[in-house]
Amino acid sequence: MPVCLINLQMLRLRKIEPSDLPFLYQWENDAASWADGANHNPLSQQDLRDYIASTTGDIYKDGQLRLIICLNDPINDPYGEADRMNEVNKEMVNDQMVNGATLGCVDLFDFDPRNRRAAIGMYIAPEYRGKGVGHEALKQLEAYAFDFLHLRCLYAVIATNNTPCSTLYSHAGYTPSSVLSAWTLESDAVIWIKTNKEKHNK
Repeated sequence: MPVCLINLQMLRLRKIEPSDLPFLYQWENDAASWADGANHNPLSQQDLRDYIASTTGDIYKDGQLRLIICLNDPINDPYGEADRMNEVNKEMVNDQMVNGATLGCVDLFDFDPRNRRAAIGMYIAPEYRGKGVGHEALKQLEAYAFDFLHLRCLYAVIATNNTPCSTLYSHAGYTPSSVLSAWTLESDAVIWIKTNKEKHNK
């Protein structure tokens, strides 16, 4: 497993803000990621402005939730963990990973309140991949989904040719449940599942 350069004290998930428009515009129009998601066409800045304006941040109202992954700023990191990480690992961590940097986003979607389950989506900006960001963001998302929303089950549908994501969910304790044959034009897919009980048994 790769060395994790990010820890939970340094990373936080927050509600989407209008100032996130430039990041969302870049991420949603990253054609390299379209095969792994539901988006198959470019989105305009107006499309994303409308989305930001319409989202409430309440999964029960919207049926989905997007949270932005960022490094803690000094207000949210009173013990200076981020600064110490940058000092210790400064030769290994991208220079752009400064306090408050926006690293990507995580989604809960296909929310089913009756059966208390939701699907997970994640996008990490290319320059921040391989540094443990996805692993730590997933931990925080699980804590919110299981401990606050009291969901019973989280799952992710991952293409079989997406080795980094399969490795992420495997290391995070998700179980490969079933294979979806010919799920995309390029490959089959696997449903990775984790239940609330499994989380508390770790």
